[in-house]
Amino acid sequence: METNLNTKIYNADLYLRLSKEDGDKEESDSITNQKELIFEYLKSMEDIRIHEIRVDDGYSGVDSERPAFQQMLEDIKAGKVDCVITKDLSRFGRNHIEVGRYLEKIFPYLGVRFIAINDNYDSAMSDTQTDNIIIPFKNLINDAYCRDISIKIRSNLEVKRKKGDFVGAFAPYGYRKSEGDKNRLEVDEEAAETVRRIFRMYLQGSSAYRIAEALNEEDVLTPMDYKKEKGSAFYTGFKKNLKSQWSHVHVLRILGNPVYMGTLIQGKNTTPNYKVKKKVKKEEDKWCMAENAHEAIIPASNIRIVQELLRMDTRTGTAQEKVYDLSGVVRCGDCGGNMVRKTVPSGHKKFIYYVCGSHKADKSVCSSHSINAENLEESVLILLNKQIESVTDMDHILGQLEEMQRQSGELAKRNRQIVKKKEEIRKYCNLRLNLYEDYKEELITKEEYSELKETYGKRIRTAEQGLAVLEEGVELLASGLGYTCGWINEFKRFGYLDSLSREVVVSLIDRICIHEKKKGERYPRIEVRFKYAEEFETALSLIEDMPLGRENKRCHAPRDSLL
Repeated sequence: METNLNTKIYNADLYLRLSKEDGDKEESDSITNQKELIFEYLKSMEDIRIHEIRVDDGYSGVDSERPAFQQMLEDIKAGKVDCVITKDLSRFGRNHIEVGRYLEKIFPYLGVRFIAINDNYDSAMSDTQTDNIIIPFKNLINDAYCRDISIKIRSNLEVKRKKGDFVGAFAPYGYRKSEGDKNRLEVDEEAAETVRRIFRMYLQGSSAYRIAEALNEEDVLTPMDYKKEKGSAFYTGFKKNLKSQWSHVHVLRILGNPVYMGTLIQGKNTTPNYKVKKKVKKEEDKWCMAENAHEAIIPASNIRIVQELLRMDTRTGTAQEKVYDLSGVVRCGDCGGNMVRKTVPSGHKKFIYYVCGSHKADKSVCSSHSINAENLEESVLILLNKQIESVTDMDHILGQLEEMQRQSGELAKRNRQIVKKKEEIRKYCNLRLNLYEDYKEELITKEEYSELKETYGKRIRTAEQGLAVLEEGVELLASGLGYTCGWINEFKRFGYLDSLSREVVVSLIDRICIHEKKKGERYPRIEVRFKYAEEFETALSLIEDMPLGRENKRCHAPRDSLL
């Protein structure tokens, strides 16, 4: 559009941007101040009319995927705008390649006038030779500034993650950000109770599908709806209904999250650089893991059991709401494959067996051995009660040993011996080290040097062997002092069992092996491998090494019980 004086009138979009990430929070860069500066500039520009004011508040200038920026481009494509005005080049963008492409190719091609006020740049009145040097240089500086800020932010976040600070936008379900410290998580009791219930039901044998159904039946809010009800700005593009429903995916996500035992795992994903926003997954050894970063909702032992169960191939039977008590733990003792639960109807009765799954799939693999499910469960119950009794007796003996160690000062005595042994090793190492100087100064002959070097070497090796024995003994003694809690309590908390339950099986049994019945045997051989086998053996060794332990044989049950 032109006036009678042949002066071209430009229709301009004013573009304003402020980033939350790149540090552009100074008062001079506020949206208000950018707007005022441009309005003041336009008072002397009679050939420019304002079409729209486009504002991207809280967007980085690294890429052009900004809502207002894209709207401005649509105005240009539609022919509504032929001029863009911004406070300076950094407000337009901080990617020197992108900014250069717009200034040197796209805008000139579309006949768009570009004005950056503080950089004294107006494409309609530019000094081409000067601008070809200065403008790209300024864009490069803006780009470098953004890169520097990105590196600083990444480094700061990495330090926080390693310290155990929570740096996520939203707290995991069951927690909330502390009001006093946004990088600390604290338990949200209302949601935490739902988390406890999910773990409890799963350990008792309920499937993830059944848990989700139960939560939906009781109108328990999903994590997303719960966060929204509490005032969170949480949003996901997956929501389709006004009120979302629990699914087995929600349940499995909660069951598989170590955050509920107080462990923070962060930094799983990253971006290639500050210009590319596409997320890429890091290798697991580069994740940031901080243990005991916050209060646990679920005991670590239960988390570990659940992780094992999630790896098992367990299914509910037809019309069943719960997993069978022994699902996933019964194995063939010969080929190592799973034993499959099979129901065989006979008249008005049904007989249930466990058969070798490998043989069932391929007759050439393993043999067709099986075991009656009822007999197996009865045998496992007997062995479990025996193991619980052995561990309970062990707890009593270890308690006496602990008292003996306190009274005799055995642990302190051995620690003093370790200190002396280390001093002895250090002394011989120094003597051997000084031998060469003595030889060089001709204080000893070459033969004496070789002989003394060998002698000191033997003494060092002997002392190191003695130190290893002492340290092993101290470790054994120290381990005994804490055995009245932890894994022993895992057995003690169930007491004498009248019947099996899914929770007992997954808490105390690693696997059950069924061996083929040999000639002359009436029943297949059952081998139960209990959890905490290494701890059991260590405690047993401790008891046998002490005088009191030799008089107590009741707890000497094997870690793998057989029937």
